[in-house]
Amino acid sequence: MFSSERTDPYSPPIEHLQLQAESPVARLDWPGRGEIWTVTKHEDVRTMLVDTRFSSDREDPRHPAHVAYNPATHHGQLIEMDPPVHTTLRGRIMNEFTVKRIAAMRPKIEQVVTEAIDAMLASGNEGDLVALLALPVPSLVISDLLKVPDEDHVFFQEHSAKFSGEGTQEERIAAITAIRSYIAGMVDERIATPGDDILSRQLAAGSTREEVIGLGFLLLIAGHETTANQIALSIMTLLDKPELMQQLRDDISLVPNAVEELLRYFTIAESGGLRLALADIEVHGVTIPEGATVWALENTANRDPDVFPDPHKIDFTRGARNHVAFGFGPHQCLGQNVARLELVVVLEEVIKRLPDLRLTVPVSELTFKNMGNFGPHKLPVAW
Repeated sequence: MFSSERTDPYSPPIEHLQLQAESPVARLDWPGRGEIWTVTKHEDVRTMLVDTRFSSDREDPRHPAHVAYNPATHHGQLIEMDPPVHTTLRGRIMNEFTVKRIAAMRPKIEQVVTEAIDAMLASGNEGDLVALLALPVPSLVISDLLKVPDEDHVFFQEHSAKFSGEGTQEERIAAITAIRSYIAGMVDERIATPGDDILSRQLAAGSTREEVIGLGFLLLIAGHETTANQIALSIMTLLDKPELMQQLRDDISLVPNAVEELLRYFTIAESGGLRLALADIEVHGVTIPEGATVWALENTANRDPDVFPDPHKIDFTRGARNHVAFGFGPHQCLGQNVARLELVVVLEEVIKRLPDLRLTVPVSELTFKNMGNFGPHKLPVAW
């Protein structure tokens, strides 16, 4: 029987690890959903994610994620498309995420993080790190990427936090609808008055209004909650395992390596590898039949001992850049290097500026999101 819930924040589900050791490609019962095929070895997951016969098209009623597909909020999102449309749209956007463009973002990200920590320190000496730091930083970085006017930052932050934090499903849907409507308004403004920004450049490159709205929405959805959760989990780990924090204090140049290792270790995007088989396809000597629901379990692939020796140990000297926390193949995360840069800057500034930061409750008492993107609901800290 298949379950995707983690019972230990520091580990993928134990059943997934057992599958990797005993049945790397397995057919299982999925309660309420029929059956599912799981792929758990690092090499097999990469092979599967490159193969476009494993479809990402959630508009297809056969796709396992179609049940949550809403044309009003999902249409035009790259992560839910197949070639050739996906290939064309992704080709247009790739120039926005070159090494040179990302490097140029560092001063702005440093400013965002500095101001968030300033506000945190001014607020007292304890609070929820998710609300104070993890959620605001990616929201403001994406605001800058999309050129959201300063006067609208509060609206953008508040609604981003609502769909990424706690709240009812109705509140999340309302926040998502409000953000998409806002982005649609931005796109209409760019159509009328083009500027030097990512939305205007995509329109000029030939993307339609709906495609650019979908892109702007994707950048927010994919880049906000995931980065916020990874920030919270990374800091939680450093505070819970002080020997790791001390290692970075002793050699802050290890922070980029630490970011890669923590990305590998947590692999928080829970459903990124969910696909529909469009043909009979052989993986690891097993034929997965056409029409099957298939899940590439990236969090388990990143614990593959054949690729990462002693995979359940956090090792900042490992060199884990070959992880699949950002996916792999044609749907590999577009904004991965923006996320990396945010994580590096946040950890560097926390290490430098918050020497007394500490958890006020043990990790065992924290509650975690177990749907979509893994991470703590709150992270109570003092400083």
